[in-house]
Amino acid sequence: MSAIESVLHEKRVFPPSAKASAGAAISGMDAYKALAEQAERDYEGFWAGLARDTLSWHKPFTKVLDESKAPFYTWFEDGELNASYNCLDRHVEAGRGADNAIIFEADDGTVTNVTYQDLLERVSRLANALKKRGVKKGDRVVIYLPMSVEGVVAMQACVRIGATHSVVFGGFSSKSLNERLVDVGAVALITADEQMRGGKALPLKSIADEALAAGGCEKVKDVIVYQRTGGKVAWTEGRDAWLHEIVENESAQCEPEWVGAEHPLFILYTSGSTGKPKGVQHSTAGTLLWAAQTMKWTFDMKPGDIFWCTADIGWITGHSYIAYGPLAIGATQVMFEGVPTYPHAGRFWEMIDRHKVTIFYTAPTAIRSLIKVSEADAKVHPKSYDLSTLRILGTVGEPINPEAWMWYHENVGRGQCPIVDTWWQTETGGHMITPLPGATPLVPGSCTLPLPGIMAAVVDETGQDVPNGQGGILVVKRPWPSMLRNVWGDPKRYQTSYFPEELGGKLYLAGDGAVRDKESGYFTIMGRIDDVLNVSGHRLGTMEIESALVANPMVAEAAVVGRPDDTTGEAVVAFVVLKRSRPEGDEAKQIATELRNWVGKEIGPIAKPKDIRFGENLPKTRSGKIMRRLLRSLAKGEEITQDVSTLENPAILDQLGEAR
Repeated sequence: MSAIESVLHEKRVFPPSAKASAGAAISGMDAYKALAEQAERDYEGFWAGLARDTLSWHKPFTKVLDESKAPFYTWFEDGELNASYNCLDRHVEAGRGADNAIIFEADDGTVTNVTYQDLLERVSRLANALKKRGVKKGDRVVIYLPMSVEGVVAMQACVRIGATHSVVFGGFSSKSLNERLVDVGAVALITADEQMRGGKALPLKSIADEALAAGGCEKVKDVIVYQRTGGKVAWTEGRDAWLHEIVENESAQCEPEWVGAEHPLFILYTSGSTGKPKGVQHSTAGTLLWAAQTMKWTFDMKPGDIFWCTADIGWITGHSYIAYGPLAIGATQVMFEGVPTYPHAGRFWEMIDRHKVTIFYTAPTAIRSLIKVSEADAKVHPKSYDLSTLRILGTVGEPINPEAWMWYHENVGRGQCPIVDTWWQTETGGHMITPLPGATPLVPGSCTLPLPGIMAAVVDETGQDVPNGQGGILVVKRPWPSMLRNVWGDPKRYQTSYFPEELGGKLYLAGDGAVRDKESGYFTIMGRIDDVLNVSGHRLGTMEIESALVANPMVAEAAVVGRPDDTTGEAVVAFVVLKRSRPEGDEAKQIATELRNWVGKEIGPIAKPKDIRFGENLPKTRSGKIMRRLLRSLAKGEEITQDVSTLENPAILDQLGEAR
């Protein structure tokens, strides 16, 4: 049996507590199974019911799913609505205008509370200002802003007037910004003078100017600038305008533009792709429906909850679980600017304590990096803070290894909080496979079971189901409302990337390898298909080897990639961060030998890394994502020629390159 099939089985099971199950949106496995069976029995009726109950429609839909042009599916296409109305007006109309929508904490710790009434007025003023500048329904607006209330206001203002936004993460370079401005055909750009990050002011407007000067952006007539720091910026008269000046005299009322259910809500470019950027196009009704519904199911949101998703609005998690999902259900949420380690590494725990957060959603990478500093300094350890308000924890972005899961469970959740390990993608619009806090028995490292209505499966290279316990390719067998509708301007790429003919042309290809447990049917994600290594004919999941390494008490973080090998076809290369200082020389060799033997014991001799390199850190984007494509280049001994402007720590590449 290959290693991808054997997978690191975590045997501990954590049933939902009576407290978590009591009053949960989905309480107990029987309730989960009943919903899943309802979706199987009447697929269209199931989704139509959710759409009618969850969203406010200006014109009700009569059509549910149209599969006639598969894989270009449409949902609720003859209905009309507005996303901003669903996120703001309906709560104000229901008498909840004085409720907090956003508790924003700036880089320096300054806290601002924004009510639903405040947010509606700010959105309406900017929407009116955009209309005055000629931005209209169907136009595309690029948003290049720091984490801020203004970022959410800009997104909501665009959709209020029927414009489609494309948010570009504030860590991207001028080249990346230019590519996106050109590809999407933007008519306006909303940016800031600078952004604050870890006590430092970083440029945005000057990068935006470079992007616009690089060519292809002739359609951009307006550049609206949020004055975040007051830093000096270059100015182009007639094109550039200060955000605070253009909204000052605008009306606080703006009638929403009613759009069809399939109207593009946003276009978000996937990160880390080579060649031409891939603009993932999402619809209005389907995306909003699933963002709101998963807030209720996955996070079991209740009145009085304080929700905090630590993502940036530049990524899909910040779209679905900051800008749309929480607002669509009228929740109160925390947003923060900066990094988790400034002004000290206990900032996350201090903010949970200060704002009485009840539901906390972050990335495994952030957890693993905080384990290292927390264990070294008791002052910033989660146990030094009052985290008693927490009732649900979540993870997003990549699979969480069992050791990090246990640390999170014991030290942050105090052993009392369910952890929802959510699997989903930019393309899926919202959670797909995840535990439910009041229903699912938890297994560390497994995202468990698909949500009701999500027909996930594991298949072989021809699209045939594989038995539980055998690794394969993760697919979704039926369309769902929040799925991407197209790759912007490139329908052929949409088809070949997500609905390849070799799988029959109708199975959604997630691009991840997965395995289902023989008994429970739980899903475990093995990493990207291109992260499944073939060593001497054995298929090895990189995630599996990473989990084995991190299970060693010496290891804080690990990333595994492959490199060509004359003998074995591919060789395993591991980049490792220890819980202590980086070893060198003979000591490094000794620890590397210990870790190789450890992996051999955990998985099997075939999985032993041929090369182990130690670093003080791993190359990560400013959102905390490990840049594995750079590690692949380092593993092969190639010169790094890719754009590294999104890296938080570019100097680490030199260190890892030298550590051969």
